[in-house]
Amino acid sequence: MIKIAVLGCGRIGRMHAENIHHHPRATLSGVYDINRGASKEVADELGVAEYEKAEDVFQSEDVDAVLIASSTPTHADFIERAVKARKPVLCEKPIDLSLDRARVCADAIRGTDVPIMIGFARRFDKGHAAVRNAIESGEIGEVHQVVITSRDPDIAPDSYLRESGGIFRDMSIHDFDLARYIMGEEFETVSAAGARFVSPRLMEECGDYDTVTATMTTGSGRQCVILNSRRAVYGYDQRVEAFGSAGMAVSENRTEHNARIYASNYTGKAAPLLNFFIERYSQAFISEISAFVDSVAYGTRPPVGLEDGVEAILLAEAAMLSVREGRLVHKGELG
Repeated sequence: MIKIAVLGCGRIGRMHAENIHHHPRATLSGVYDINRGASKEVADELGVAEYEKAEDVFQSEDVDAVLIASSTPTHADFIERAVKARKPVLCEKPIDLSLDRARVCADAIRGTDVPIMIGFARRFDKGHAAVRNAIESGEIGEVHQVVITSRDPDIAPDSYLRESGGIFRDMSIHDFDLARYIMGEEFETVSAAGARFVSPRLMEECGDYDTVTATMTTGSGRQCVILNSRRAVYGYDQRVEAFGSAGMAVSENRTEHNARIYASNYTGKAAPLLNFFIERYSQAFISEISAFVDSVAYGTRPPVGLEDGVEAILLAEAAMLSVREGRLVHKGELG
């Protein structure tokens, strides 16, 4: 059994702690949060240790690996400390809100054999993975276009948005990584547009946008379009479409069940979309933990590495630059 400690006991940290606790090949050794009330609640509920300091996690002999779900500004530091302590790490996205800091982290741990995995759980969704497999197998021929739609059911609280780093770093970053995963080829150019339709006042104050579109092109000319909004009144909208010379592959939204009801005044009435990311990607999060456990147990390379996290931030920075300057951005401009 791989003994994993969780750093951070907010919504996603609690979910990870529960998934580890119930995993057949892992055990939750303990939890830490700067908010002792949050860590105590999770520790008591799951019957595990509550660490008083983050350093206690890195020094403990009862911890084989760590999962970082704390606030974003702590991520790079915790990754570096975990590697120094020779403890494999699974870190939630992003590595940092700063591309420079993410690159410093990558340089600091370069050459290590300690497994480092970044938490882009959408790669582990079975539907999204099936789209990638259809491309890799040649089932849809030569891929021409990928379209990724990701819209939240409602806008996050003001306090969160003010500290989020902006929609491209906070929300679109999942889709930048998913686009690289689906396409299997690096993107060279980014063109993005942003609008303030959902909360114009707050977005203006934050210098951010609540509705964005990013168009990316690979060196071979293949295209990917990412559509994001902070509010979709019909629920959590998560779709992927790959179009190729011989066909198309689509990963659709998910609902609680697939029944459709037909009556005199409506056709195909269906259950609402699953509420939000924890519900929509519940199985993907479990599969993510399994992949991490495999990497720790067998000493194999994680399927989503630190370099993937850096690349996603790089694309986010390119998108922000494109919106600010109203032009196509070549990724190489950012170094």
